[in-house]
Amino acid sequence: MKVVVFNVKYSENLGDGILAQCLETALSRGTKGLEVKTIDLAGRTAFGTGGGGRRRQLLKVLQALPAFARRRVVKQALAPTLRRLQIEWQKEIEAADAVVIGGGNLFQDDDLNFPLKVGAALDCVKRSGKPLAIYAVGTSRDWSPQARQLFGRLEESQLVHVSVRDTIASRNWFGHFPAGPHARILPDPGLLVREIVSSHALEPLKAEDRAIGICVTDPLILRRHSGHGSQGIPFRHIEDYHRLLSMMLEAGYRICLFTNGAQEDQTFARRILSGDGLAGQIDSGNLYLAPRPKTPEELIHIIASTQVILAHRLHACIAAYSLGVPQVGLGWDPKVDGFFQFVGRSEYFAGVADVSAQHVASLLEEAARRGIDPETHASILNQARDGISQLRECLEKHQNHGANRKPHPAVVSNEQGLAGYAWSNGL
Repeated sequence: MKVVVFNVKYSENLGDGILAQCLETALSRGTKGLEVKTIDLAGRTAFGTGGGGRRRQLLKVLQALPAFARRRVVKQALAPTLRRLQIEWQKEIEAADAVVIGGGNLFQDDDLNFPLKVGAALDCVKRSGKPLAIYAVGTSRDWSPQARQLFGRLEESQLVHVSVRDTIASRNWFGHFPAGPHARILPDPGLLVREIVSSHALEPLKAEDRAIGICVTDPLILRRHSGHGSQGIPFRHIEDYHRLLSMMLEAGYRICLFTNGAQEDQTFARRILSGDGLAGQIDSGNLYLAPRPKTPEELIHIIASTQVILAHRLHACIAAYSLGVPQVGLGWDPKVDGFFQFVGRSEYFAGVADVSAQHVASLLEEAARRGIDPETHASILNQARDGISQLRECLEKHQNHGANRKPHPAVVSNEQGLAGYAWSNGL
């Protein structure tokens, strides 16, 4: 059996890579002869191939435009790439037994970026007649009419499974599809990080060698994707970090700044370290910036070396939880709140924009002291494993249902024809 999985595995944000590798590894380990191939919706084929600094400039330009203009720019920019990718995707899907779209926050309307990519993949799935599963996805509340139409193409496929990763995503999904397809709640596959790294890489450090980890995210990225608006984001200024660092260093803690891998985040972290009064702490080794991780394994190793972390990034929090590292989340999008609710750690979620550095410091100290409840932790990870098992069983049950089905008449065998189909469908 061959399964093709669509997500954004090779994003510079390695949290996406973590969940993608967890999903494909756990899925393929469960059954002998099950082959899993992950396809990146942006057409990337390896880690470290993102746009880097150029991407930040493009996002700044987009942010300056009104919403309708941003959607138009994104649509025009993606059209040539999606025409090319659909040809490749169609071949891969035709050679597979089933298709999975997930996990990650794929069902969000970021100026039609994800709707166009997911919609293009759904077109290929529909034409193939192959079984389709939507697995453990995040779902945003607000979709434009164009996004609803593009995501709605899943209703024309042979849909055999739909799941979302938390109650907030479930509520949003129901708002978009009140008549169905209905979604069950299954944990994010990123909770299975131990499936993709060796036990040697996770050997615990001595307590005195474990720093407090602060995962830094460029505020521009947070504003771009925020569900709260730019004024609703805590720790959106360098001064916020400086106040926290001063407080924690004065209390005698050793601090590691790190990122999820995006180049713009690493640049912002370097700006934080250039603040007045920090040079001495850097020279002494009490404050340092971890090298930019270029693979999921490198990010996991950084997180595993900390005693507690603070992060806006959802999958930094998810990976930390899986590894048994306590985490404090900063609220900038409901998806982070959704995760902390799911694992029963809402008291360690700082969701208000004006949260003080003092309060965050106290949360970090308390989280480090109390740790993670072992029974709840074991239960959550078992739920993540069970979710993968449910997906696998569903795909195995339906793998032959589309085998004898004739392709949709829109299937074409040459680039010119498929390009025409893509344009006629608003790509």
